Amino acid sequence: MAKWQLQDAKARFSELIDDTLEKGPQIVTRRGIDTAVVISAEEWRKLKHEERPTWKDVLLGEGPRFEIPLPERGTGRWRRPVVFD
Repeated sequence: MAKWQLQDAKARFSELIDDTLEKGPQIVTRRGIDTAVVISAEEWRKLKHEERPTWKDVLLGEGPRFEIPLPERGTGRWRRPVVFD
């Protein structure tokens, strides 16, 4: 990805857009720090509408599972019920 200083990106905005369409995402820097990425509208739509799994898919799907430790039945401590008169 090419990097553009902010002042150059503002002064040569049309060129920035052309490079984005031809070469892909372009990084804009401010004071030497990566600040923004310019991408094409097509790429934006792909990223925005990328299919994400639902919680149902995650919970019922295959993949890494973890075990939840459960106590043995009958070994838990019970509190006495509170009776209000």
